Amino acid sequence: MTGKVNILVTGGAGFIGSHTCKALAAAGHNPVTVDNFSTGHPDAVKWGRRIHGDIRDTALMRNILTSHRIAAVMHFAAKAYVGESVADPAVYYANNVCGTISVLEACRQAGIGHFVFSSSCATYGVPDKLPITESTAQHPLSPYGRTKRICEQMIQDHSAAYGMRHVILRYFNAAGADPSGELAERHDPETHLIPLALMAAYGQTRMLQVFGTNYPTPDGTCIRDYVHVSDLARAHVAALAHLLRGGGDLAVNIGSGQGHSILDIVNEVQRATARKIPLRFGPRRAGDPPVMIADASYAARALNFVTTHSDIATIVAHAARQFQTGAVHASHA
Repeated sequence: MTGKVNILVTGGAGFIGSHTCKALAAAGHNPVTVDNFSTGHPDAVKWGRRIHGDIRDTALMRNILTSHRIAAVMHFAAKAYVGESVADPAVYYANNVCGTISVLEACRQAGIGHFVFSSSCATYGVPDKLPITESTAQHPLSPYGRTKRICEQMIQDHSAAYGMRHVILRYFNAAGADPSGELAERHDPETHLIPLALMAAYGQTRMLQVFGTNYPTPDGTCIRDYVHVSDLARAHVAALAHLLRGGGDLAVNIGSGQGHSILDIVNEVQRATARKIPLRFGPRRAGDPPVMIADASYAARALNFVTTHSDIATIVAHAARQFQTGAVHASHA
């Protein structure tokens, strides 16, 4: 199967989903977004049709798949706050696991043969070695990570039983914003480091909270692998192309392969904005691994995908634009 096809994008009003809809449209495909807008933004759905609905409504999902002649599903819709998942795991299992069961059942009933899943490096937990490869043991630390691991297993079982081919993409830290400025990162509450640092730099919050200063890292703060959201979007298009040309099942890390500490990010935001960020240091958060860095080589081999925007200076520069205008995040002050 080649050429333009219709793609169902669950959670297409969210940060990564909306960027992926743009990338799908640029590649000549027709995205169809289904979102309940509990955390996504209707105005972010600028490419393709927008449908308000709950993925747990299996009949609705089946009807959308058949009526829109969907060729493949990209499944982003999920709750994704690690701390919230610890405090209220029931909501995460009900939304992430039950929602994915519903989407998979609708796909089975509608005969959908291609499925791209939004997973997470949170499925790995504390890795036994670095960088993290796709064969690294998966021992998630949080209910959020466990729901993603469970969903991966369900997808793999459906593929084995029903012949639905899939690509599982395990993201590292999504960051940045659309280079053209058409989309931005908007979470409520905001929990991602780079927007929080920018909010503190521009006075939209009083300070940036740093959790943990005694990790076994050069400056004592956590190290993470940041990947530009537009690169993530392109990875989904590459995964779709792999499936449409008859490629087999894959589970692939999507990261830059570079690690940056919290204080590295603070320094880069201060350099980019020429503003001082007030910091407050506190204890570690439970379940935060000291270092998470991807081995990104398999993505290059399996999907012919490499990042092009994921150097940290570019990520911060693209993210900063929305704060310079004051148009986004002002409500968090």
